[in-house]
Amino acid sequence: MTLNADTDFWASANTHLTRYGPSFEPVIIERAAGSFVYDADGRAILDFTSGQMSAVLGHTHPDIVATVARQMGAVAHLFSGMLSRPVVTLAERLAALAPGLDRVQLLTTGAEANEAAIRMAKLVTGRHEIVAFAQSWHGMTGAAASATYSAGRRGYGPAAVGSFVIPAPNAYRPRFKTADGSNDWQTELDDAFVLIDSQSTGNLAAFIAEPILSSGGILELPLGYLAALKRKCEQRGMLLILDEAQTGIGRTGHMFAFERDGVVPDILTLSKTLGAGLPLAAVMTTQAIEQAAFERGFLFYTTHVSDPLPAAVGVTVLDVVERDGLVAQATARGDRLRQGLLSLQQRFECVGDVRGRGLLLGLEIVVDRQSKAPGFELGARIMEEAMRRGLSMNIVKLPSMGGVFRIAPPLTVSEAEIDRGLEIMSEAIQAAANGH
Repeated sequence: MTLNADTDFWASANTHLTRYGPSFEPVIIERAAGSFVYDADGRAILDFTSGQMSAVLGHTHPDIVATVARQMGAVAHLFSGMLSRPVVTLAERLAALAPGLDRVQLLTTGAEANEAAIRMAKLVTGRHEIVAFAQSWHGMTGAAASATYSAGRRGYGPAAVGSFVIPAPNAYRPRFKTADGSNDWQTELDDAFVLIDSQSTGNLAAFIAEPILSSGGILELPLGYLAALKRKCEQRGMLLILDEAQTGIGRTGHMFAFERDGVVPDILTLSKTLGAGLPLAAVMTTQAIEQAAFERGFLFYTTHVSDPLPAAVGVTVLDVVERDGLVAQATARGDRLRQGLLSLQQRFECVGDVRGRGLLLGLEIVVDRQSKAPGFELGARIMEEAMRRGLSMNIVKLPSMGGVFRIAPPLTVSEAEIDRGLEIMSEAIQAAANGH
């Protein structure tokens, strides 16, 4: 009898918990360490989503545990108008990592950071229209939800006035093709902005984008796209907001994903990875934009703005990433993981595509490679078989694409853990494809 079948636990959970998304996993997690979480039976489950794509240092990292204990013993929370040393230190450290983005506001969640960024963009430009990608996820609150198109739009009434959308480039399923059949993203982008211009009332404030759309199915903006998008924004007096909730702090093999493209956004939001699993987010912008916002009376005053405890954790995260060379490690471990996934693609017909960067990779499951028909049901079976064998992976199910596994182990993952994860994936695909 498994301890995960605790009848009192599940009776209480099913009676008292609000069901806020996908169904809960049928396990009770008792503890976590490194790349693993452990269920009620003590079974180790390899965590290839870093919690909610956040725990870049793995679970219960000793440096994080020590920082939390130390800071809790000093000061954890303050009146929002008071400052502490960890807040100023983290702001200084982040500004040094992203030259030009010298002003920093520390908040809690990614949605909250995007709310602040959008609010700032509207105030500074004096406009209200916000453009995002059709496969985007920027949060579940207000303006962030209005700029989220991958899920959750039905049944909640009108979105914010001036919410516009364009398709994200998809090299595996291109909407526009060059003569050789590859993705013609420039023509797609030009076409999209013709439509935006025809809908706009002349009040375009900002474009908000993820460099790699994670919930959208690990859709990476191709090299050159960000620069072209920035030009589109500049031509219209729009600000470019980059949401690096999942791509920031080393995950893609750069400290920030935009560094590969040599394009600095007007506003950058960080969350998830910055707190390594604790609630910490940041909004970074230029001196000029911050000054303009200040002069116009920018107000984004929250209960946990500039809290010392999460700020101290953020400083420790940056310390560990630098000390242990985790940005370079994300590239090396990511290459190993990618090669393993490409090997699975060669072996299994249902693996349609492998994509992503560093330790944020996608594996798309299809019915067959010719039609690229979505493999929703097969993907769900693979996920179940993997969990049964001790591997947790998240699959995104969206219209117009197959089930896409989001694979994002901690930056601290070992080569042996990557190899074990790939071994379980192989077994799970084999079992699911054979129907047992």
